[in-house]
This record gives sequence, C-alpha cells and structure tokens, in this order.
Amino acid sequence: MTEDGTDAAQGAVRTWRDHAGDAVLLDGFHALKHALRFGARPRVAVTCDRAALLALTTELAPDLLDTIAASVVEVPTATLRDLVPRVHPTGVAALADRPDARAQRALLAARPWQAPVVVLDNPRNLGNVGAVVRLAAGMGATGVVTLGDLDPWHPNGVRAGAGLHYATAVERLTLDELPDGPLYALDPEGADIRSTTIPDDALIAFGSERHGISPELRARADGLLALPMRAQVSSYNLATSVAMTLYHWKS
Repeated sequence: MTEDGTDAAQGAVRTWRDHAGDAVLLDGFHALKHALRFGARPRVAVTCDRAALLALTTELAPDLLDTIAASVVEVPTATLRDLVPRVHPTGVAALADRPDARAQRALLAARPWQAPVVVLDNPRNLGNVGAVVRLAAGMGATGVVTLGDLDPWHPNGVRAGAGLHYATAVERLTLDELPDGPLYALDPEGADIRSTTIPDDALIAFGSERHGISPELRARADGLLALPMRAQVSSYNLATSVAMTLYHWKS
C-alpha cells in the first residue's frame, strides 16, 4: 500500500470508528449495491481487496463502477476484521445514514406507490425480517412495519435484506401508529385468501410462526385471511407467507 493509500485507510478507519454507533452497517457487495441504487450515501466504505471489488462491480453493477471506485477505500484484511462482526465473502462493508423516521412514516401514510404495507407483529428472527424487506422491495410494497421490540434496521436484518431497506419504507411502530387503511391479518381461521381481493391501500399483518398474531392486532383487523395449506402442515416460513400473499395481491 502506498503512503497515500495508508493515509486514506487510516482516515477511513477513524471515520468508521466515529460513526459505527449511529449508522447503518452495509455488510457485503449486494447490500452496498442496492443501498447506493436507492439513494443511500455512505459515510465511509472499505474493502480488503479493491481490485477484486472493482472487478465484481464491473460484472454485476457496472452502473455503479464510478461511484464505488471513487468512494471505497482499501484497508488491510486484519483491519476489516476488526471493524465488522464477520467479514462478508465479498470483502466490502460501509456505513450509511439511516433514513429519517419522520420521512419513513410519511411514505407509509402517503402510499406513493399505491401498494400495501406489510406489518410484522412482534417478529423474533432478524433473518426473516430482512428476507421480508427484500420481498417487499421486489414486489413493490409501500413498506414494512415491525411491531414489538425488534429493530428492523439491525445489522443482521439489513444483511439479510441485501441493503434493500433503502428501496422501501421500513420502520418500527406501535399498533396505534399504523397508517390508515383496511387491516388484513393472516390467520389459520381466516377466509381463504384466494376468495379475497386485497386492496392497494391495505395493511397486511403477519404474526410469528410460533405465536401468530397478537390478540390486540386480531381485534383491530378488518378481516382474517388464510393461505392454502396441506392438512397436518403447521405453518409456512414467515417470508414464504409474505411472498405468497404479495403475489396474490399483485396477480
């Protein structure tokens, strides 16, 4: 590494340590790629192999080559290991600002894409939350709301969502803070979803795989919907349930 490269690396490490406590961790190439495409502006981005990163960018995201080349700083592998909980196989990580909570709530209320909001009632698995965010972004949902104590912007959730938190509105709310719209909750006792048309302004709520929706949310629901399921199969994975429901809405 040249003297200029060493100075840049040291500056990047200082910036990382200054902001690690209040920024979103973008862990891996795909998280950085998606975040950049949907408006994130990283405070700092580092890699342990700049040449490999630029080659990967050229192959998978040539539209971002200039941006990544100009912003990512190479640091030693040992330094990267010290900055992140575990180094992603693509050897790149970044820190970015979390979207303003008021702006996120405004998006959820305004429904600019005329699409449902996915509500996750007290989810317990961050990997599932990230997978749901990824689904919501791909299907064009307005956003994903979590109820309960789990923060959907936790690094494990952002990693599982491949950075697509920036492509849709993602926020933690209380039941009383949910945006307006008819609320449909997925429940085994509900009407077959195939007999229902889900409106674009709907809130679609999903409980945890073990406990289902809470009594409070169930009482608030305008309707209960059930996914078709073979007898004696107890449940679908949360992300699978969301995918099936959003596909039904979209079709």
